Amino acid sequence: MRLLFSEAVPDPVNYVYPYAVWAFLEAGETPATAFQAGFLPSSPQLDRFYLVRNVRVPLPGWQPTSENRRVLRKLSGIDLELVPRLQWPEKTGDRERWQAWADNSFGPGVMSRERLDRLMAAPVVSHLLRLTERESGRELAVALMYLEPPAVAYYYYAFYHSAPEWRHLGMGLMTSAVELMSRTGYQHLYVGTCYTETALYKTQFDAVEFFNGMLWSANLPELKHLVRVPLQGRHRLETPEFLGLQGMPLAELAERSAFRR
Repeated sequence: MRLLFSEAVPDPVNYVYPYAVWAFLEAGETPATAFQAGFLPSSPQLDRFYLVRNVRVPLPGWQPTSENRRVLRKLSGIDLELVPRLQWPEKTGDRERWQAWADNSFGPGVMSRERLDRLMAAPVVSHLLRLTERESGRELAVALMYLEPPAVAYYYYAFYHSAPEWRHLGMGLMTSAVELMSRTGYQHLYVGTCYTETALYKTQFDAVEFFNGMLWSANLPELKHLVRVPLQGRHRLETPEFLGLQGMPLAELAERSAFRR
């Protein structure tokens, strides 16, 4: 991959000069190359990626926790279906319902109809995962996904419909995705970023990992520290609290870094 470093807001008083890191694939590389290095797509065309606090679930040998099993039991009476985008039997009103849910959850205009249409026409959405009420055939939830077997399953955006009798649809759909991708032989399910307290629900799977800027880590206290402890005029690697969670000196961390030049 080729890397570009795009300047972000500097803080010269505290000698903080940040860059956003973008990756571009080279000949012989696929999007899986970027995912495995800690990047997520920043373009629906999969021609540009950005380095983020990426979260993934290792799938070989995955076993559900008691909480995972409890969530899956609540989906009794619901069918799960994985459909290639080009074979998706889209119905009138589907995108309007998805957009209405997104407006209510993300804020008006964050997922505009134009943006949704672009995603649905782009390679970043290769499949859709759908939960359907068995008795009525009513669609309850759908996730947009990118699949590159066997290395990458990417749980991109998910939309839910108003159904008071079906609770925990969000966690149910994600847990169903983990179970299905594990059963069908994928290596990892990537579930997006974790920068807020509300995103910590993504860690409800055994052996979950996140990219900490250097390497993939399964240290959940470290992730919670990153989420809960704000930075004030410092780089994270300059904070003794964060370094203390690594269990090794900075020089050894540098030796373990996933990046070389």
